[in-house]
Amino acid sequence: MKVACYARVSSQQQAQQQTIEQQLARLRTYCQSQNWPWCEDLLFRDDGYSGASLKRPGLERLRDQVGQAEVEIVLITAPDQLTRNYVHQVLLLEELQRHGCEVHFVEHPMSQDAHDQLLLQIRGAVAEYERTLIAERLRRGRQHKFQAGLLLPWSRPLYGYRLSPDQPRDPRGVRLEESEAVQVSAIFAAYLQEGQTLRHLAQQLMAQGIPTPSGKLRWNTSSLRNILTNPAYTGTLYAGRTHAVQPRRRRSALQPVGQRTCNHATPPEDWILVGHIPPIVSAMQFEQVQAKLAHNQACATRHNNRQPYLLRALVSCGRCGHACAGRAQGRYIYYACQGTQHPVASRQDERCSARLIPAQQLDELVWRDLCALLQHPELLTIALQQAQGGAWLPQEWQARRQQIRQSTTSLQQQEERLTEAYLAGVLSLEEYRRRRQDLAQRLAAIEQQAHLLEIQLEQQRDVTALATSITAFCQRVQVGLEQATFEQRRLLVELLIDRVVVTAEEVEIRYVIPTSPRSEHLRFCHLRLDYFVALVADVVCIEWVLLTLDRNI
Repeated sequence: MKVACYARVSSQQQAQQQTIEQQLARLRTYCQSQNWPWCEDLLFRDDGYSGASLKRPGLERLRDQVGQAEVEIVLITAPDQLTRNYVHQVLLLEELQRHGCEVHFVEHPMSQDAHDQLLLQIRGAVAEYERTLIAERLRRGRQHKFQAGLLLPWSRPLYGYRLSPDQPRDPRGVRLEESEAVQVSAIFAAYLQEGQTLRHLAQQLMAQGIPTPSGKLRWNTSSLRNILTNPAYTGTLYAGRTHAVQPRRRRSALQPVGQRTCNHATPPEDWILVGHIPPIVSAMQFEQVQAKLAHNQACATRHNNRQPYLLRALVSCGRCGHACAGRAQGRYIYYACQGTQHPVASRQDERCSARLIPAQQLDELVWRDLCALLQHPELLTIALQQAQGGAWLPQEWQARRQQIRQSTTSLQQQEERLTEAYLAGVLSLEEYRRRRQDLAQRLAAIEQQAHLLEIQLEQQRDVTALATSITAFCQRVQVGLEQATFEQRRLLVELLIDRVVVTAEEVEIRYVIPTSPRSEHLRFCHLRLDYFVALVADVVCIEWVLLTLDRNI
């Protein structure tokens, strides 16, 4: 019997106070009382993670182990340690039980009795209500302290300032750090010089060896913008200048998602005046900087559309994963990897070794391949048949299928060895029955997991109707391909291509083909569940890989 134990605390303060160790001690005592084995390898903990989110490393590892049929019992002190969201609690319990795993709580152990299940659901709803109530009280309490001038809006000192060691959140204890204040004043003055930009200013600071506010050597334009737009340097301290929102665009098509939220500016009329601190720059100089920032942003080179780039914002570098931007050199135009630029622009310490990509050649190559694909829908049918055979299943599902097969084979081999041991007289009949029943239960759980996986796969493999819809779409689009204008080509490329990845002389085209009329007017990148919580796009994603690109021009 394999028993996994899970423990969690919400804040770093609780983690430092060893409250999670108290949970583990209770779990160990409960295991001893039930004569369950205690395995350190099956101990999962999340120190300082909120129960409102499912994105916790310990919980994710636990779910992976359960999904691989490596755990039979999950032991937790209380339901609110698993999650403080009622919906999340129902989903997690259903997921764990679906994989043949039992969930036990030390506090008020639950059974399958209807009254116990009702009590469990009520406790989950109360935990969610308690979390919401605590969050609202904290928010209102912070807002009241902001308005009373008793609390700083930041816990770490702003660049150029230091906090009181006795009362670090008291605005009255803020004092100037002279060496950093001089640098802040110099940054404001340097930016107001004629022709100065954030990128050039960051390069100058790096050349001078001035460390960033976090002590690093590489400056980012975002760090400089945060300094130049913060009214605290004029001596006026505000709270609530930004608020968290859901992101509206992908960070990168080839990089992990990262944070699920981003900060947006709050209108100045909604700011909360906290108080005043020693100023570093004058209000007039600050306003001049804001005016120049707005002008430079409107006249930025990224808004230059003089050159016709068919694959604008669709090309990525296969070496470093950065996006490629259009660049003109003389009478030639290229797609250049942003990772080859100065570290300030690329936001990475080492430059990418990728070469320039001839824009005209790449545009023609991709357009020819796109036309060939639309004029021969049978290629898409072949791709869908490969998907139906499981060759294009997601890597995660292929790994799960392989794990299920390996687990089934291992259990069957154990059952055979157990039978051989019984026939050889090594085991008694009672011991043989007990062990075989245990193997049968584990095998049944794995078979149930395999059945559920096959159901999900069948939903993905239902491509017969898709082939007909895709063929009809290709026939409609074929008309007028040769006479299409640049604007029409650009619209078609945006609809049917999610990304073009260039690695050395190889080009990988990632097509997305609409499968219903309503999806013919929406770009795939706006509906990807990997990046945002949105409606599922009615598209089929196909990777057309490894076309040769001749760079000799």
